[in-house]
Amino acid sequence: FLFFACYRALIFPLLIREGKPTPFFTFVLALLFCVFNGYLQGRSLTTYATYPAGWLGDSRFITGFLGWLIGMAINIHSDHILRNLRKPGETGYKIPRGGMFEYVSGANFFGEILEWFGFALACCTIESLAFALCSLFILGSRARQHHK
Repeated sequence: FLFFACYRALIFPLLIREGKPTPFFTFVLALLFCVFNGYLQGRSLTTYATYPAGWLGDSRFITGFLGWLIGMAINIHSDHILRNLRKPGETGYKIPRGGMFEYVSGANFFGEILEWFGFALACCTIESLAFALCSLFILGSRARQHHK
């Protein structure tokens, strides 16, 4: 969770080329969601979640971890494809090709949704499931808009 949060908050913004400015209200809402969710996930995992001995070898944890890892790889690779769609100074819409974009039009969204459902399975907490469902609804609606 922390690895992806650091990637998304610190590394990803440095990789983005020129783009459309984000409205301030959207920025504030995203910031509040991330702060609240980070607190909720951290508090849940450090204070309330208890796991039996051998949890890291449990099929739920292994499957969830693999889902998280594959989802993150898809997400990062898809972001790379999207960042490199246009040459500097070029404008206009382009359809991304390669990677998971060959199978779904919103590969970056698909990767992130897979990532958080994998996280939820690995953690087996109601808070991680709530985050996965929020990701599905928020990113799913964005993916639908992008597809149109």
